[in-house]
Amino acid sequence: MTTTAPLGTEERTGSPAAPADGRRTALGRIRSGNGLVFVLPFLLVFGLFMVWPIVQGLWMSFTDSSLALRDTNFVGFDNYTEAFGDADVWSSLGNTVFFTVISSVPLVLAALAMALLVHSGLAGQWAWRLSFFAPYLLPVTVVTMIWTWLYQPELGMANQLLDTLGMEPVGWLSDESVAMWSVAALTVWWTVGFNFLLYLAALQSLPTTFDEAAALDGAGAWRRLWSITLPQLRRTTGLVAMLQVLASLKVFDQIYILTKGGPNGSTRPVLEYVYDIGFTGYRLGYASAVSYLFFALIVVVSLVQLRLFRRED
Repeated sequence: MTTTAPLGTEERTGSPAAPADGRRTALGRIRSGNGLVFVLPFLLVFGLFMVWPIVQGLWMSFTDSSLALRDTNFVGFDNYTEAFGDADVWSSLGNTVFFTVISSVPLVLAALAMALLVHSGLAGQWAWRLSFFAPYLLPVTVVTMIWTWLYQPELGMANQLLDTLGMEPVGWLSDESVAMWSVAALTVWWTVGFNFLLYLAALQSLPTTFDEAAALDGAGAWRRLWSITLPQLRRTTGLVAMLQVLASLKVFDQIYILTKGGPNGSTRPVLEYVYDIGFTGYRLGYASAVSYLFFALIVVVSLVQLRLFRRED
């Protein structure tokens, strides 16, 4: 037996829906407007201090802009062509890549070793954590001052230690073959604490089920570390490696304060060369072109790293 709805039911039941939908739409618009009000200050600051300088610097790279001249002329790709043929650009780029290699590898491996040491339940946990992370809190000027004293040719502790061992003193900052290694040692001591915290946080978040099951099956500590712990840290290692490579490529502060690119340009990175030609040589247009070429290199390195990590996953 079927029943039919009374006439006008559709109208009575359907008529309130339209105003309800309209109220929801109006309410959504009001909420979107309120959200935009809160986001607008950030967008203004971001556009003023980030987007606009990027656009302005890109335009400047196509001009002969200079601090010594008022007139600015459009030169097209002349600055980029000159940069590709500039031996100093390639030399500073080589120094940057060399520093990245010799600093990134120990910063990843040392941070992992330190995190495993602390996570193993070693006595005096707070002292180990403090000693590993404290240098990272120091400003770069303090760090370079400390290591300048350590590297002093006659009174520095490094050469005094070598003298105690019966070895010849080393020109830590004056020898071209040693200076970059000296800067890398400073950088490792100073920044390894950040990577150490990342690894320690990852270790503390790992489930203990697999490790306990392997121990019950008779697996030793090294076997559990190699087959269980390290594979679970693959994502963290990828993150640490990516952040470290990018940070090392952008090195400037400690080298500029410690050696100013010497001796004979053996430690001058790309960013210091950009600084020199822009603010010492007054060639802002050419400095902008070099910096954007270096920016493109960093983007390529980042994309390659992301591709490799995704393939591993």
